[in-house]
Amino acid sequence: MPESLEIHVLLIQIAAILVAARICGEIALRAKAPPIIGEMCAGIILGPSLFGWIEPNAVLSFLAEIGIILLLFEVGLETDLERLVKAGPQAAIVAVAGFVLPVVLGSACAYWLFDLSPIVSLFIGGTLTATSIGVTIRILSDLGRHRSLEGQIVLGAAVIDDLLGVFLLAVLYEFTASGSVTLANTGQIMLYVGGFFFLAPIVAKILSPLFKRYHDFSDLPGMIPIVLVSMVLVFASLAHGVGAPHLLGGFVAGIALSRRFFLPFGAALQVDPEFTKRIHDQMRPIIQLFTPIFFVVVGLSLDFGAIDWSESFIWVFSLGMGAVAIIAKLLAPWLIKVPVPMRIAIGMAMVPRGEVGLVFAELGRSTGVFDATVYAGVVLVIAYTTLASPFWIKKYYEQYGKRLP
Repeated sequence: MPESLEIHVLLIQIAAILVAARICGEIALRAKAPPIIGEMCAGIILGPSLFGWIEPNAVLSFLAEIGIILLLFEVGLETDLERLVKAGPQAAIVAVAGFVLPVVLGSACAYWLFDLSPIVSLFIGGTLTATSIGVTIRILSDLGRHRSLEGQIVLGAAVIDDLLGVFLLAVLYEFTASGSVTLANTGQIMLYVGGFFFLAPIVAKILSPLFKRYHDFSDLPGMIPIVLVSMVLVFASLAHGVGAPHLLGGFVAGIALSRRFFLPFGAALQVDPEFTKRIHDQMRPIIQLFTPIFFVVVGLSLDFGAIDWSESFIWVFSLGMGAVAIIAKLLAPWLIKVPVPMRIAIGMAMVPRGEVGLVFAELGRSTGVFDATVYAGVVLVIAYTTLASPFWIKKYYEQYGKRLP
């Protein structure tokens, strides 16, 4: 095992991440900033951007992945599916517009204004399509708006956005690897993902009465966390297996076990609301333990020390593409019929790129599409949208929140 991954080093790193996340989150909260900002700043402080004490590694990335999967499970558990379905058409419009506009505007600006090649421009446009479900939902949860109408539209749009991003990512990756794209492979991914989203909630709903019956029968404590975490991880693995992001598996599992999810056939498979509450109460400490790791690792991934700050291209490119990234997402909700304050709130909530954008950027770097300068500029764009969004969203709700239903 490499020196950096020795067990005693990892234990100290995990302890440092948890403590730093808590301290920085508390400082952010007392400064009237969203706690998520403190957690991401903890990663920037500990990581290569500042002190360089901790570098991202496979184990920390794995723990972070569990954190975001469990966070989306909790979001699914608390989601009012009826409102999510009602918001479906509006969410779909926002998602498609929020996908198409960044691709078109981002690719066009990269190609025409910065004289980059078509494939590099498409990769940049693809990176700008991302919406970080984890960052966005955490911001809305901290503000108590994740169950609101705009929260449900944002959640639905972000899920669709992620799926569209996965399809684009698969197409671009296939093109860089083979120089061509086959419709069969793209269609296969779409078919697998659609099948997963249709079947997974039904399977989870059928299994849930068995969980409840075993829980009532067993005298051994800890059944709910063990069974539920296992199920969520299996669903996450299945989601990845069909070509969807891991975290959507957690979201689907949470939706299926929520109080408001009902199958088309029979009330017999409905979960007791009291049992659902127990699930939530017993899972919350585990979610609160793992979730900060994810946001700290996002901060660790932003290596500001690798950027040549004296190079003018970095500033012009990152600020220009950052403006495009923000404007494209803000324009998307103007295609739906909701009050103007809600359109602005939805657009702002769709801006953070977070971990999803970093996945695109890393793929561009690892395949040789991005050189070091372009990669650094793209990372800066992701940093602008991710770190600034909690501030302006919180400020907006303080000023105009009363105008929202």
